Order: sequence, then structure tokens, then C-alpha cells
Amino acid sequence: MNANNMARTVVADREEIVEGPNPLGLEGIEFIEYATSKPQALGQVLETMGFRPVARHRSREVLLYRQGDINIIVNAHSSGTALTEKPVIAAVALRVRDAGAAYRRALERGAWAVPVHVEVMELNIPAVHGVGTSRIYFVDRHKEFSIYDVDFTPIPTVDQRPPAIAGLHFFGIVQYIGNDRTEDWTEFYSALFGFSALPAEERFGILPKGRILRSPCNSFYLQLIEPEPGVLDVEDDECLQRMGLGTPDVQATVAQLRQRGVEFVASKGAQLDSRGALTRTVMGSVMFELVHDERS
Repeated sequence: MNANNMARTVVADREEIVEGPNPLGLEGIEFIEYATSKPQALGQVLETMGFRPVARHRSREVLLYRQGDINIIVNAHSSGTALTEKPVIAAVALRVRDAGAAYRRALERGAWAVPVHVEVMELNIPAVHGVGTSRIYFVDRHKEFSIYDVDFTPIPTVDQRPPAIAGLHFFGIVQYIGNDRTEDWTEFYSALFGFSALPAEERFGILPKGRILRSPCNSFYLQLIEPEPGVLDVEDDECLQRMGLGTPDVQATVAQLRQRGVEFVASKGAQLDSRGALTRTVMGSVMFELVHDERS
């Protein structure tokens, strides 16, 4: 994806569209999807973090993991794109009031459509291109009747609503971007989705880097991080790098997760404190950031 081209298209069309502060009707994050050729290894990592496998996809090698209101999909189904042992965040699904309307409006504002190949007994979930090869889905079935009721089969004897450890919940996503690309990506997310940039002095967590964008529904954040000064970078390295989990008590959550075998970074640049904590990288790419957040 070229954010420069998309941003130019958005700027050209933006004055013709009169909309409120939440143009797509965002209501939060429905799921984050990892793609990997080692789904069992990733599943073990997720289980140490408190997630439980609750359902299997009806026709693909895909598992749904859950704790509380957090859904993570592990996708090992090869559909033309080579899977790697290192898991990558392949997609994020946004909860919206009307998926069809949100999808059409995103396209009107310059997003690129993702062709969807729907199998028998599967829902057609609209999506647009995100950073790198990732996708952004729009989901409006997330209450009494959800997308999982159609596409997935519950795993027998497993609690479909396992409680979250220490009140963990979605907080945000960290995206690595190229050199001098902060303004491009800020324009992309603000013009297409209605995100707004926080003041530089308003920070979260323990890594005060990059720019933080707030979703128009005020329920999650995006952190855009450029390479360190002097580090060579190419646009192909842009990606969704990790997810942030909110918790009302960071230190208590760290203690519980350590008892489960989760290791945390304790370096000069990322000290464990009441604001946040960062897990060590496992499988070469998977890490989680804990952020102090009173919401549940």
C-alpha cells in the first residue's frame, strides 16, 4: 500500500464529503488476526497470556482464541500468500454500526478494496488494504449474533467466554512505519477512519515514541513509530508490529503473567512500572505491551 497515493486521493475528495467525527461508525476492535505456519506454537504463547482456544473455522485451518472481550484469530490457512514461521499481524477487524456502509464510505474516501473469496457457509466480511499486506475488516455482527456463529464451530466442553486475566482488554496497536512517513499515515487514518492525533505531551505506556492516534469511538489507539535516527529503512518493512492490552493494575497483571511463564523486558528503555510493561519477543516477532487503563 502506498499511503502517499491514498492520501492524495483522500485530500482531493474530502471536501465533497460532509460527515461527523466518526464517519465510519467505529465501535472498537472485534479481532486481531495472526498468520503463521506454526499455529500450535503461537497458540501456546497465547495460552500463557491467558487466551483460550474456543472455536475452529468450519473450512479453514483457523482457530479463535479469546479472553474476556479480546478475540485473536490464528490463521494457518495458505490462500496464495506464503506463510512464515514468524507470526505476523495479518488483519485487524473493526466493529462498526453498518459494515456495508462503512466499507463503501472507506472506498469513497480513497481506500483500496480487498477481493473476498467466500466459501460455502462463510460470511462475506468486507475489507480494505492496510499497512503492508495487512487487511482492515469491517464487522457489524458482534453482539447477540456474531460472525463466529456462522464461520466457526465451538470447541466442545470449552468455556466460550473465558474471563480476562486482571481485566485485560484491547487498548491499541503499534504500527512500524518508514522514515518520514508519520504525516502520511496520520492523514491515512484521519481522513479514512476519523482518527485524531493526541498532543505530543499526552502519552501512554512506557515507550514514548512516535505519534499516537485516538479512534473516533475513543475506545482504542494506534501508535505510529518511525525507525530510530540513523537506521536504514525501506517501505516494505512497514507493518502492524504488536498489540497493546489495557489493564487497571499493570504491576498486578505482570505478577500474574509471570506466574504463567511470561517474561518481560526490563531494560533501560522499557522499565516495568505502573504505566506499562513489555513482554519479551517470542517466535521472533510476537510481543505484547501492557498499558495502564482503568476501562474494562
